[in-house]
Amino acid sequence: MLLLATIVPPIPQPSSYHHFADSRDCFGIPNCFNVISNFAFLFVGVAGLVFLLNSRGSCAAKTFTLPSERWPFMILFLNVALVCFGSAYYHLAPDNDRLIWDRLPIAIGIMALLAATINDRIGPKAGTRLLPVLIAIGAGTVLNWYWSEQRGVGNLNFYVVVQFYSLLVIVLLGVFFRSRYTRGRDIYTALGLYALAKVAEFTDRPIYALGHAISGHSVKHLLAACAIYWVLRMLRKREPLQGTMEEAMPRASGLH
Repeated sequence: MLLLATIVPPIPQPSSYHHFADSRDCFGIPNCFNVISNFAFLFVGVAGLVFLLNSRGSCAAKTFTLPSERWPFMILFLNVALVCFGSAYYHLAPDNDRLIWDRLPIAIGIMALLAATINDRIGPKAGTRLLPVLIAIGAGTVLNWYWSEQRGVGNLNFYVVVQFYSLLVIVLLGVFFRSRYTRGRDIYTALGLYALAKVAEFTDRPIYALGHAISGHSVKHLLAACAIYWVLRMLRKREPLQGTMEEAMPRASGLH
């Protein structure tokens, strides 16, 4: 997929991307609803961090067989909270220079979710070990796009491929590898909500035209936040499947 992104013609960032259907001001805030709808990310991101930081003892053992499995989720929820600020900053005055602060936490968050899925489906340490590499790849695709825009070329190829291919890999891991925990199917619900969010993004103007109450882009923010909430819900409810705790304990102690 990365090779494909290299050889196909560059996909530029269309200037029309920054022209959203709902540009209403309210409370002195430009593009008000596209800005304030981002607070849903702050709410779910903070809720996820609080859950991870407060889960101790038996609660932690129920959610993670190894403490290191918490790190991808910590990175995920931290970046979800940061999306609130990055996206709100962008929507106050949309342009490419502000868009980078919206896309960086999104790309890093997707990579963290991929690492968490690798921990779950492949091995309890595999995803955590790959986490720094995946974060670097995700952030690198955003920086590559931004630098290409500064050079007047514009190339979204790597950002698009890494974002959507990573989500496809999460689906494939779910199809071909068994989860080590209950509630493993919840990831499909989360990805389904995110897919609906992308549909809402692409139908920004038609949704707004239905009654001029809310635009598709604002709906996208709310649905994407719901997708992350579903991940948090999964963590709160899941338990290790029989045998996974016994498998993790010798790994953690170095015994085989």
